[in-house]
Amino acid sequence: MKPVFAALLCLALLLNFSFLQTTMADGFCDTKCNQRCAKAGRQDRCLKYCGICCEDCRCVPSGTYGNKDECPCYRDKKNSKGGPKCP
Repeated sequence: MKPVFAALLCLALLLNFSFLQTTMADGFCDTKCNQRCAKAGRQDRCLKYCGICCEDCRCVPSGTYGNKDECPCYRDKKNSKGGPKCP
């Protein structure tokens, strides 16, 4: 009985940690994308694509424009037409 309880406890801790990590990442992306899109003309679109890119890359370049070399994954994402996907 003890090994089963220990296994269930470990599983519960692992699931809890992964949920906590996802929640923290969402807060990170929200904060970074709000900063990145602060001066965007189409803020709703900027926030949408920045959020997608942040979730995939786990980083957002600093500032409101440029600095994409800080995050190569973010820089290299392309849309269906071959243009940059991330704002």
